[in-house]
Amino acid sequence: MEMDTVVQIGRELFYTSLLLTAPTIAVSLLVGLAISIFQTVTSIQEQTLSFAPRIFAVGLVIAFSLPWSLHVLMNFAQNMFYYAAEAGR
Repeated sequence: MEMDTVVQIGRELFYTSLLLTAPTIAVSLLVGLAISIFQTVTSIQEQTLSFAPRIFAVGLVIAFSLPWSLHVLMNFAQNMFYYAAEAGR
């Protein structure tokens, strides 16, 4: 296997991992920011108020983005099988 192929595989792995984690991280960040602003405005400093809505929102995002995530993972797996077949030649 040539070095260019290894770099390409690493690049695809990094891009796919960023693509799959971006929606959940973005939603968690936005919900956390909204809850923090709400806590600052109302002077409520309850830890579970920040944690519970964030888990609920991330769970919803994972549930709704699951078909898309599986499609991205299937494309990545097909590419990796292609690279493995090419390496065996």
